[in-house]
Amino acid sequence: STQSTWGERTAEMSLPASPFWWLYFDQWAQLFSAISPYDFANVGIGIAMGLSAIGAAWGILTIGTMLVGCAVRDFRITSRNLVSVVFCEAVAIYGLIVAIIFSTKVHVMPLTSDSIYYQQIFSGYALFAGGLVVGLCNLFCGLAVGMSGSACAIADVSNSELFVKILIVEIFASALGLFGLIVGIIIGNEAEFPKAH
Repeated sequence: STQSTWGERTAEMSLPASPFWWLYFDQWAQLFSAISPYDFANVGIGIAMGLSAIGAAWGILTIGTMLVGCAVRDFRITSRNLVSVVFCEAVAIYGLIVAIIFSTKVHVMPLTSDSIYYQQIFSGYALFAGGLVVGLCNLFCGLAVGMSGSACAIADVSNSELFVKILIVEIFASALGLFGLIVGIIIGNEAEFPKAH
């Protein structure tokens, strides 16, 4: 039997008042069914944006410190090596795009039937999975771009002809974030929270 809200649905499970309430479940399915799908969706949105920003910041930190260190020896590298910073910033923008797209899919509606219940569960998990894919891909993309951008700056100081060759490696590293963006949008596209008419 469905209840009007998720709070009433979990209250009907009569969980003990304990900070370790999750230990009282016999199966993982019971635990996850007690968590609102809206919470899963919002956590997925937060993971997509948060991990993307961490990946971008880490990459910019890695590139920036190496770029400043190498510019002491040869100042000409600063202008064209800034493209590495742009690649890292794109990683954060990918996460922002996914967070905006996913947040427009979340519509709160009371539970009135089993079909709405299962649709909410599926949509919550889909947005969580999509956010996790985007966040992790962008985290590791930021790290990869940061390391290859640092190597590009060092190589450019030593020999300016190496810049374009290593930049190609950096472009392939930044494509990892784009792959995550595409897969995350495909997963999130399946999520459709029911709307109140």
